[in-house]
Amino acid sequence: MAAAQKRATRSPASNTASWRDVAPARIVLVSGPEEYLGIRAMDRIRSQVRAAAPDVELSRMNAAGYEPGALTMQVSPSLFGESKLIEVEAVEGMNDAFLADALAYLQHPEEDAVVVLRHAGGARGKKLLDAIRKDGWPVVDCQPLKKDADKVQFVAAEFKAAGRRINQDAVQALVNAVGADLSELAAACAQLIADAGTTVTTDTVDKYYGGRVEATAFKVADAAMAGNAPLALSTLRHALATGADPVPLVAALASKLRTVARVAGASGSSAQIAAELGMQPWLVEQAQRDVGRWTPEGLVRSIQATAEADAQVKGLSRDPVYAVEHAVTVIAMSVQGR
Repeated sequence: MAAAQKRATRSPASNTASWRDVAPARIVLVSGPEEYLGIRAMDRIRSQVRAAAPDVELSRMNAAGYEPGALTMQVSPSLFGESKLIEVEAVEGMNDAFLADALAYLQHPEEDAVVVLRHAGGARGKKLLDAIRKDGWPVVDCQPLKKDADKVQFVAAEFKAAGRRINQDAVQALVNAVGADLSELAAACAQLIADAGTTVTTDTVDKYYGGRVEATAFKVADAAMAGNAPLALSTLRHALATGADPVPLVAALASKLRTVARVAGASGSSAQIAAELGMQPWLVEQAQRDVGRWTPEGLVRSIQATAEADAQVKGLSRDPVYAVEHAVTVIAMSVQGR
């Protein structure tokens, strides 16, 4: 246990840890609202502690319903000298008794115990969180991955950690298909890593997840952006006929157009533009190829049509299907050389 704990530094200047590489320490704070990343961080700490001390005694407690003195009792050395791992949930809802005991424990943490605190966000317990950070204990920040670029990095890292290969286009296809929920995205990565025998391609992703609404939405958008109105409309109508919601379909169109518009107004190499816009370089290169198909007027017209469709599918029109079809048609007809 001590060897595992020593892997974590205790320097206030360097106590931020990634959920992927956090190491056990006498105190570890897992903070932030993204539940899946919090689970992964705590799983990692638990597995490392158990690897270093197979006989570790695991205890769990809830800070919201905490009884005074419980923390001291849990961390106290046992008669048989087992190491202790204490996982504390709901620290964001801690009661006053837990706050008092936790602050006192920070002054003299047990050498052979690992206490992991899970705080899902909010101002409650700020005094304790600040004290943990000031003392230099590891802090894992679990924030939601809202941007596609962050989800792309997540997928790429999952495959790299597993020693598996996935094409860049396949990474984006997977994010498009199942990226709405991080736990679903992680599960999809795990399935492809386990099942796919070779490098994962867009065809592989399509085989497993091509029927998802998100994937269908981007198929419609890709066909429209390529100027292929018949394919875009037939794919759209099939999606709507099988119960797809018009809202994510319009969102996919808007996402594609925004990317092209942002890249069209930027200058420099793909790497420079990617750094400036917070995008993946390969996604910038893809958008740069698409920019050549558009005139400024056509791009503006398509963006306006998509904005109108977005308002209509969210309640301003009695016929949202027509609104989406009109936007798709305008986009496809605005592409040069179609």
